[in-house]
Amino acid sequence: MSEMTTSPRLGPKFQEALGYAAELHNTQTRKASAVPYVGHLLSVAGLIIEADGSEIEVIAALLHDAAEDQGGDATLAEIEERFGAEVAAIVEECSDTVVTPKPPWRERKENYIAHLDEVSDSTIRVSMADKLDNARAILRDLRREGPSVWKRFNTDNPHDHLWYYRSLLEVYRRRSDSWLVEELARVIRTLEDEIGPPIASTV
Repeated sequence: MSEMTTSPRLGPKFQEALGYAAELHNTQTRKASAVPYVGHLLSVAGLIIEADGSEIEVIAALLHDAAEDQGGDATLAEIEERFGAEVAAIVEECSDTVVTPKPPWRERKENYIAHLDEVSDSTIRVSMADKLDNARAILRDLRREGPSVWKRFNTDNPHDHLWYYRSLLEVYRRRSDSWLVEELARVIRTLEDEIGPPIASTV
């Protein structure tokens, strides 16, 4: 059941951001699939809405990958012009790099984890929603496709990915009491069960 309101929290700027995100990512798909990438952006925005985020945070969720994937600093400047400095700041802080070519995977992830202690609460909320949706997608595809799912990533070692998500979770637990934290923890625990322990070296 839905209710009616005379003062919707999501206004014309949100609607503009929906169209802008769809246009920016129109030709982009999720890794190793034909699934339109905008599905991920909508999922992240939906999580922010369910977590009682502000309109600024919801817009930033829609655009959180725009600078990283679709134009770097030039796109970030356009986002600031169209949607304001607060949205642009969240998008910038959610990006692990806007440099092309991207630095090595481990270096990028270590830098991203370290900088989360310095970002705004709004950025933490959008980051948590992003990583929760990504972790859910990995778990779903792992169950459907098996270990071949790891070949779509820059590192194909599943324990590298577990390290990353566990490290993110440590920061999120320090920074937030949102239900998103425990939901991510639940997905990580399930991933751990699916992946199993590292194989001991016989050398």
